[in-house]
Amino acid sequence: MTEVLHPRPNPIVAAMYTLRDLEAEVVVMHGPAGCGFMASRRLEEAGVRVVTTGMREGDLIFGAEEKLVRVLAQVEQEFHPRLVGIVGTCASMIIGENLDSAIKKAGLKAKVLAVDTHGCAGPNTSGAIRTLEVAAQQGVISQEEYLRQKEMLTRATLIEADRGLTSRRYLEPHPGATKLSVALEIVRALRQGKRVSVTLNAKKETAFGFADVMRAVEYARSRVGGETLHLGNLSTEIGLPRIRRYAREIQRDLKEADVELALITGGLDEYPVAGERAARFLERERADLRIFAGLPHAVPGITPEDILVTDQPRELRNYIDRGFAKSVGEINTHAMVMSAHGILKNELGETIRQIVDGGMA
Repeated sequence: MTEVLHPRPNPIVAAMYTLRDLEAEVVVMHGPAGCGFMASRRLEEAGVRVVTTGMREGDLIFGAEEKLVRVLAQVEQEFHPRLVGIVGTCASMIIGENLDSAIKKAGLKAKVLAVDTHGCAGPNTSGAIRTLEVAAQQGVISQEEYLRQKEMLTRATLIEADRGLTSRRYLEPHPGATKLSVALEIVRALRQGKRVSVTLNAKKETAFGFADVMRAVEYARSRVGGETLHLGNLSTEIGLPRIRRYAREIQRDLKEADVELALITGGLDEYPVAGERAARFLERERADLRIFAGLPHAVPGITPEDILVTDQPRELRNYIDRGFAKSVGEINTHAMVMSAHGILKNELGETIRQIVDGGMA
């Protein structure tokens, strides 16, 4: 087992994001004020109110249950939510706080999902699985949906350990290849009449950022010629309502840009298995140049000749060190997509458009 040294997401943050996907209006962090701070900022951009019990030193000795009861009562009085999530932290775990006891004392009208997790609980996906388990117990999702999502998250954990961010001891951030070099190759291939495939294999909201590559490649084809092949994990029938809404909005924008999907490989929460379906499809369909956007390493059979597009600098290092020299980074993707309701233009897409419009290739 690889001992991983570089920073990576933890179960607390995964639990917070999963509560957002379950449409929780308020997430209560039961811990110190700064716990989950960066994730909180992004989730509030997505319309989720994140509050904290703001534990102090004395709470670690005497407990903070009464503080949690007061915060829950304030949440109901000020926000009138239908669904509230409580996320445990390392601090609440250490002192053994009883979240369920606090919920009973608060006497809320809202349904409350108490997720007793912490930063030492294992892979970040364990926080998501625990949240979904509680949601199933409370009747927010079905047992069948819980088991499906648990399988996806378990597979995702295995992929990361096999060839992703937890497969190596330390990954130094890397900016990736230049967009210009990659965009020039794409436009030249189309101008030469070649077939260019774009595979979207993205995780949930990040698809708003990566799908622009499809639009840009189709725009280039309409101007310089060639042939395109688009496929992606954009099913509108799979996943929680918020995730299916993402897929509908992206498909709407792709249709407006004349992008036709040759294959829908799965849902936006299915990138571990959608990548396998994409790989089988591409084995049958010829493409002279292949582009993979989102989490390319989840697609089996990618080669050093392929163009990979992702958003994490450490993932870019992982790709480039493994010989995928044509890996480019859309580093700001996650910060941009949290409040999105449609595809956002990205740097690679804009570079492709500028090359086409400027006659540079």
